Amino acid sequence: MPSSETLEILRTAFSVFFKGKNFVRLCGGLLVTIEIAAASVALSIFFGTIFGIVMTAKNKFIRGASKLYLEFMRMMPQLVLLFIAYYGLTRAFGISLSGEAASVLVFALWGSAEMGDLVRGALQSVPQSQYESALALGLTKRQVFFYAILPQTLRRLAPLSMNLVTRMIKTTSLVVFVGVIEVVKIGQQIIEGNRLKVPTCSIAVYAVIFFMYFIVCWIFSALAGFIEKKQKGSL
Repeated sequence: MPSSETLEILRTAFSVFFKGKNFVRLCGGLLVTIEIAAASVALSIFFGTIFGIVMTAKNKFIRGASKLYLEFMRMMPQLVLLFIAYYGLTRAFGISLSGEAASVLVFALWGSAEMGDLVRGALQSVPQSQYESALALGLTKRQVFFYAILPQTLRRLAPLSMNLVTRMIKTTSLVVFVGVIEVVKIGQQIIEGNRLKVPTCSIAVYAVIFFMYFIVCWIFSALAGFIEKKQKGSL
């Protein structure tokens, strides 16, 4: 059982959330994080689906270029890409990007690559017999894709895409390095504003930020599990 001294330290640390609007500010920062993640995810799903279809093309050049883009996005750290987008584009081409816009751009490019690979894998996992059976029914290749293959692909893709969503939400913590005022940045501001009066406040602030990320990511993880169980039950 925690000692009275430990409880007093924790009580003092968490008292920063009852001063002014610190907790409300932290929730506002979380909202900014969710907005950036939501915009990035929406763009990633749209462009990633197109990219995944392109990756299954028979043309060797297109497949090679797609694989090169995928590997580049996987190997390049997202923080470096953020710096390139936020600082590099501004200086090289005179393009003015806000921290939020640069973050969405980078996460959408990275997410589209990852989503595209998931779509490619889901498309290729559909048995060849499904194509042949649909063609035997007199459907055109386009009808086969939209009415037979794509629905099966989406069923396979739904649980996997939830994992990518949680990864993107966690990665948004990097946007603090390009000046975006989100949950981590506001947490740092609260710590700096109270470090003299409450030296232990960092414990409470980062603990609350941890649970905020945990709750948001847990919702999507639970949703992925629900979708997977429902799909297994319908088989």
